[in-house]
Amino acid sequence: MILAVTGGKGGVGKSTVAYNLAAELDAVVVDGDLGMADLPCPRGPDLHDVLGGRADPLEAVREGGPVPILPCGRSLAGARAADPRGLVDAVDAVAAEYGRVVVDCPAGLGGDVGIALLAAAACVLVTTPSRAALSDALRARALARELDAGLAAVVLNRAGPDAPAERVERTLGAPLVRVPESRALADAQREGVPVAAAAPESPPAEQFRTLARGIYSRVRS
Repeated sequence: MILAVTGGKGGVGKSTVAYNLAAELDAVVVDGDLGMADLPCPRGPDLHDVLGGRADPLEAVREGGPVPILPCGRSLAGARAADPRGLVDAVDAVAAEYGRVVVDCPAGLGGDVGIALLAAAACVLVTTPSRAALSDALRARALARELDAGLAAVVLNRAGPDAPAERVERTLGAPLVRVPESRALADAQREGVPVAAAAPESPPAEQFRTLARGIYSRVRS
């Protein structure tokens, strides 16, 4: 199973969702943002090296942390040397070895996002309740449909009790999980661990479990 986590607008929490969802799915998380990587990047070969022909995808996967990760480098030289067209083959190789992969897509709707979606059987759309984020989420959904990355779920992130969850779910056309603002989630992010490890009884930990259960039931490949 290969899932892409996308959303269009930057800053909506895609990387947080990708990391925590990978933890719940026992998946490898791939940081697919070649220009502005946001997930932890331990020492060693990374996605820039893989896409630049300097490393094998499996060699770049780190298994020592709380979530197995294929990180992406943060250097401009590495980003320039990376050929995004190799991403699909790299993700396929990781999925063949590990079974489940979650790809953290870049922000925007450019070609690099499209390549990440091409690698995926389905996607999870992340948005906040703001009008701008919802507008971009609609465009991201349209791109995913064009590339046959079916919409498995929507995450309404940083959503308070008054957020229009039912309306957003109807508009985007997929089951929605609301993830509230949470000190527990913010603390877990700073520590570089999934919220389920840091605060297993917290509301966001339960919401990520709900998200993973729904994806298990809807995504078969």
